[in-house]
This record gives sequence, structure tokens and C-alpha cells, in this order.
Amino acid sequence: MVLLLAAAAGVSAQAASAGLEWNTIKDIEVKAAPLDVASSADGKWLFVLTPGEVLVYALREEAIAARIPVGREFDRIVSLPRPDRLAVASSGKKTLRLIRLDEVHKFDLQGRAFRGPADAPVVVAVFVDYQ
Repeated sequence: MVLLLAAAAGVSAQAASAGLEWNTIKDIEVKAAPLDVASSADGKWLFVLTPGEVLVYALREEAIAARIPVGREFDRIVSLPRPDRLAVASSGKKTLRLIRLDEVHKFDLQGRAFRGPADAPVVVAVFVDYQ
């Protein structure tokens, strides 16, 4: 395919080769040895499976946002097509665990008018597919 495109563009196949430049952005130190790594479908999170837990690393904030406890027997991690889904697998126990992620946002309502108990939970629904 590359040769066809190069010939069609009127350049030799040698001129069509490319290199790759890279550099390290950041080393992230974790307390336990990483067993597996996956990213969320939207590229917002990096999931790092360590013995007994999944570290959820927020790429924008460049910090560990959450720790999800899982059994020490889990040795593989896979992100799913939905950004709020994750799967961990145990080859030894022949088990697959599906995990749903729900983002929780805290709002400072200090000094704001409200009705009802001050510590009442609030659910905010976001519609992104309104038609």
C-alpha cells in the first residue's frame, strides 16, 4: 500500500519511510508493581492494575483520582468501549469482573440558599444526546 501511494505521488519508496521521535512525559511512581494498564475509551483515565487494587489516574490532573479495591487474584485489566466501564480478569480463578465507574463531583454551596436538609444527596443528570 505504501509503495502504491509513493508511486502515485511520484516519489520513491525510500522517501516515503518515516521515523519516530519520542520523549518521556512523566514517570508515575506507584506503591506496588503494576500488573497491567489500560486507558478509558475517552482518554480521560489511565487504569493501573496492581495486586489488590486498580489505580485510576486522571490524565488531565496528572494525579491518582481513585483506588478501586479488587482481589489480589486479578491479573489483567481491559477498558471497554464505554468510558465508564472497566473489566478485570483473573486467569487463576477464571473470573471476569465488570466495573461501572460513576464520577462524583462536589460543589461548594456555602452561603447559597437551599431548601431541605443541608446534607441531603443531590443527583445532577447530564444529557449529552438531546435531540
